[in-house]
Amino acid sequence: MDTKIGALDTCKPPTGDVGCPPNGTVSSLQNHLPSTTVFNSVDATLGRHLARRLVQIGVTDVFTVPGDFNLTLLDHLIAEPGLNNVGCCNELNAGYAADGYARCRGVGACVVTFTVGGLSVLNAIAGAYSENLPLICIVGGPNSNDYGTNRILHHTIGLPDFSQELRCFQTVTCFQAVVNNLEDAHELIDTAISTSLKESKPVYISISCNLPGIPHPTFSREPVPFSLSPRLSNKMGLDAAVEAAAEFLNKAVKPVMVTAQDISTMIRCGQRTIIFLINNGGYTIEVEIHDGPYNVIKNWNYTALVDAIHNGEGKCWTAKVFCEEELIQAIETANGPQKDSLCFIEVILHKDDTSKELLEWGSRVSAANSRPPNPQ
Repeated sequence: MDTKIGALDTCKPPTGDVGCPPNGTVSSLQNHLPSTTVFNSVDATLGRHLARRLVQIGVTDVFTVPGDFNLTLLDHLIAEPGLNNVGCCNELNAGYAADGYARCRGVGACVVTFTVGGLSVLNAIAGAYSENLPLICIVGGPNSNDYGTNRILHHTIGLPDFSQELRCFQTVTCFQAVVNNLEDAHELIDTAISTSLKESKPVYISISCNLPGIPHPTFSREPVPFSLSPRLSNKMGLDAAVEAAAEFLNKAVKPVMVTAQDISTMIRCGQRTIIFLINNGGYTIEVEIHDGPYNVIKNWNYTALVDAIHNGEGKCWTAKVFCEEELIQAIETANGPQKDSLCFIEVILHKDDTSKELLEWGSRVSAANSRPPNPQ
């Protein structure tokens, strides 16, 4: 995993053509552009370059949580006509939303603030890393003048060391870029994005909060498309895998259902999703591994919670079902009269309503976890 930090002696820009990192993942940029594609100084900013790059690789929605270090950057992202800002309730939700977006669209992006936001989104980024998903995690960083000053900033752990967040991301991303200087910002951003696409892994880009709106000559021209070798899939193998997965799901005794967070964002964005919340009053999987009073939680009225989130704004319909007949009727309503609404169906299950496979798996995990230490 590579890390590049702007303006620090620990990593100098590679030699060679401008915009051409040694790994060859980005086509030559500035030296081979037509002279007609020149932007004025308002457009020749870091923030505008990043926004155009995201749109160029197919990202039309970016999932964000505002914080004081990323506000100016967000201004430039929402100013891009081809980029839609999806504000999320917390950073972890933004990361998982970008994860799902990457699965659907091929690449996703999220924007959070320094440390308090970066550490919060980390679990979602780690998941994307394990699932081989290209995800651009952008963090609004401290003012470039604060690096090396030993100042203690808010949104940190109280130490004059700004590298804690970076060190955490080094283990769950394939490339890290700390942009605190405009001279190499263009190269760092392009290298990070192209590496994410090439490696099909998340990358980390930290951008100092005082840089997004400053014009610089390296951003004065329209970025040319990345020159990446296409990833070719085996069509026969893919078709066989899809057929096998569909056959498996169709034979399943238990239906596949999903739970979701950030429902308020989904309502605000006019999503017409059907959400099933499986309410069994506790942690069923943990019970099958090792039972105890800590596996029982205070139950909520989840449909009432969603109704409160809805608050009469937007289209939302909720239902609580206790048996198969009620579930079938609720699904028909969701696909019929309420098809233009976000539909939330709470399914009440008995706490011991589990599959044979889950019982067997719980026993195996319990046995594996309880093995005594090997003799020393």
